[in-house]
Amino acid sequence: MTDLDFAVTHRRLLHQIPETSMEEVQTTAHIIRFLDELNIPYERPLETGVVAYMDGNSDRTFAFRADIDALPIHEENDVEFRSRTDNSMHACGHDGHTTALMLFVKRCRILKERGALPHNVVFIFQPSEETAAGADQLLRSWTPRGEVEAVFGIHLMPDEDEGKVMLRDGSITASATEYRFHIAGESSHVASKHQGISAVEVLMHLSTQISQLQHFHLDGLNRNIVHIGNMTAGEAINTVASRGYLEGTIRTYVPEDLKVIKDRLQLLAETAGTLFGAEVNVTFNEGYPPVMNDASLRSTVDEALGNLKMEAVDKDKPYLFGEDFSFYNKLAPSYFVFFGSRNEDKGYTGSLHTSTFNFDEKVLVDVADYYESILNNL
Repeated sequence: MTDLDFAVTHRRLLHQIPETSMEEVQTTAHIIRFLDELNIPYERPLETGVVAYMDGNSDRTFAFRADIDALPIHEENDVEFRSRTDNSMHACGHDGHTTALMLFVKRCRILKERGALPHNVVFIFQPSEETAAGADQLLRSWTPRGEVEAVFGIHLMPDEDEGKVMLRDGSITASATEYRFHIAGESSHVASKHQGISAVEVLMHLSTQISQLQHFHLDGLNRNIVHIGNMTAGEAINTVASRGYLEGTIRTYVPEDLKVIKDRLQLLAETAGTLFGAEVNVTFNEGYPPVMNDASLRSTVDEALGNLKMEAVDKDKPYLFGEDFSFYNKLAPSYFVFFGSRNEDKGYTGSLHTSTFNFDEKVLVDVADYYESILNNL
């Protein structure tokens, strides 16, 4: 079986059995069967996901990570290997990430049999990247066998053409923080609405002020997202709304900007409560920190890409989405890159987290090439 045949077979099988975060039972079983066939030792720090090991010819250890979960999206691709589960789809490429790491495992096994595996390798098949910070959960539950010197990972990127690899020292993705406003007003009949305190009025004020945060209170050179995702209020058509709720997400890659946003949202809650006489509270759920690429690993990454004649694109700004690869900085210096997967000629133009996302599996062979080149250059 060629590497491309391997990539096609495993990616398409995994694509048909997508499982959302912390439910990746079949996916984990597939990975374990593969590891057992190659007689590779592994651990299961969590109920789903696997961490495998392979000893090399030095006492140095390096880790490579793939995420394995899918999204609650109904697939619209008209392909023979489409998802078999309604409202569940590998719409973020994690089936590809998993397959590429499996192919790298296979290659490392061949190197080991030849006595040519240069270093110890840890293969992390991590659950729940999309929600619940599976990386953080895994690191809290797993004790590595010795010191890991560096961690490497990739993500497919359909906004960029095949053959391009996007990278950046420092932050390459944004932090992801959730915020929630809870509003308690006072109900009254609409005929006596002046006696009530309208949660709707508070919501209208908050939404207007939130939408102006980037324009008036943040550095115009920095891209930030302060997004309102959901608003609800009211109890009946003929009463003043006594309860209101607003929730959204913050994406930023500059820690100082995140502090400004949180401070302004807290001030909005306080001033809105005073202005309208309502009780207004805001809470924050700290999500994923930004992925921070360690500059000390850049030369290794550059050399690996150069050896493969891949086109490296140095991004001037990070992507404004979250990625829990950021937690691996707790384990060791890390580096994360994005492999372009867009191919207009073949119709692979669907974006991440959409029902039409798809890609050519030859990109996964490129990823395995990259991993192997990284290992040989360390």
